[in-house]
Amino acid sequence: MSSRFRALARLITAVAIVTSYVALHLAVTAGMDLRACGRFRDAPARAAAFTAALNRYAAGDTSARAESRAGDTWFKENAPSGASRSAVSSAVGDVEKGRVSLARERVAGLAADVERDRAQLNRKLGSSRATALYWAVPAALLLGVALWLRRRRRSGAAEIVRVVSWFAPRQPWWWRPVFLLASGGGYVLFAAGITAVGTAQRRGYTVPPMTMAGWLVGGLAAMGAGVLSLRYTRPRSARGAAQALLADGRQPVLYLRSFTDDETAAQVDDSSAFVRIHSREEQLTGALGAVGPVITVGKPGEPLPRLGAARFYLPLDDWQPTVLRLMELSQLIVLRLGLGDGLWWEVQQARATQPASKLVLLTPGGLSRQAERLELAERLDEHLPTPSRLAEVAGGDPWTGAVITFAPEWTPRVHPVGPVPRAKLPRGALVRRGARAVKAGFVSMTIVTPTHHLARVIMDALAAVGVRRRTMAWRATFATQTSLWKGFALVTVLALLLWLAGRALQLFGLG
Repeated sequence: MSSRFRALARLITAVAIVTSYVALHLAVTAGMDLRACGRFRDAPARAAAFTAALNRYAAGDTSARAESRAGDTWFKENAPSGASRSAVSSAVGDVEKGRVSLARERVAGLAADVERDRAQLNRKLGSSRATALYWAVPAALLLGVALWLRRRRRSGAAEIVRVVSWFAPRQPWWWRPVFLLASGGGYVLFAAGITAVGTAQRRGYTVPPMTMAGWLVGGLAAMGAGVLSLRYTRPRSARGAAQALLADGRQPVLYLRSFTDDETAAQVDDSSAFVRIHSREEQLTGALGAVGPVITVGKPGEPLPRLGAARFYLPLDDWQPTVLRLMELSQLIVLRLGLGDGLWWEVQQARATQPASKLVLLTPGGLSRQAERLELAERLDEHLPTPSRLAEVAGGDPWTGAVITFAPEWTPRVHPVGPVPRAKLPRGALVRRGARAVKAGFVSMTIVTPTHHLARVIMDALAAVGVRRRTMAWRATFATQTSLWKGFALVTVLALLLWLAGRALQLFGLG
């Protein structure tokens, strides 16, 4: 499944979900209108009984006063907000004030008012039924298309899923749903805490000090609880490689690295943000997700999978055939160089069996000594037809020093990693000011991290060999805010579902 086809499938699925929700809401509305018509069916008999009770009360039968009150209660509970309900209520009010003759005048046309209200209810029922049907038909069609696309997406990933499934750890069926639900609570707490703290900062001077302190303390407590909850639940609710491939449908990005790099990749660059919980590897995975789902070999024996690329676990004594097969089935191979012999075997196999544009090498950052850079460059040049000149490149990123892609003849192209120079603004004072304002507003809503710069370099390096993915850098930045936006989305979805459930309970008389 191509990226465009996947984007179209996701759009159709989203539209199908929204349309189905609206159709359900309209169906509940039509059901409530039908129930209202059913409750009002006895209105003519109730109107006649109310009029007779009023006449008896006017003739001196004081016991009829209780019957008139009972009739008023029935109309308040079952009649629409129309003429009949208003006439009965006004008549009872006149009786309470001793104006019996005026009350009888008010209900002189009660039977006609009841018929008008019944006709109004029937028209409303017919309209709500038709509207519900108009929405139900496209909702059913869109759901059918969405399910067909889901089946096609899964069938497109069937071969690589079969390969990976052999090495997926077995878990109870309830494991991931339970921790997904728990992590949802963490997302909600985190988003609520951010909102409360932000509100205290923006509006603190307009409210009493105790209110501002309550927002601030409550927000910080909610954020702390959310962060602790997410740190516990997110690794336990992470998708495995097979689940990630089935959910996406595209050919994957195979991410290969030394297991010793996991500790560095798990670090969180939070020097420029108030609270951040997403690791470097999560941000890199978010960027590479513009190409396809990112899968990697997990470290044998780890109790929980690391967050970032979706893991599967290979045996230590027989991993090479599976890696070779995954290289063939992947659309991109991202390999982080290191000291392990297994990594250089993978470089050799990729060089021998795969197209040059399919391989991306990441060199380790923080190589301050010239001897380290020279050793890495010499070992890399052993596998290449032309020297890489890697020892002459010194990137400014502590995790990744450079990105290397290859021309069709395996000529290396080395791109140092670091902050990207500012682009020149367009000419013209007015255009310049507008561009500056748009840029300032956009940057204020994002958090630029070192991994953002890495993603920019990878994007430019891939574009140089003909692979264009324009959204990689901002996908890396968006990955730093995933918890916040997931929290807001969950709150919105939960509110909509609760509102629909409340209307359904009203329909069945339980609300």
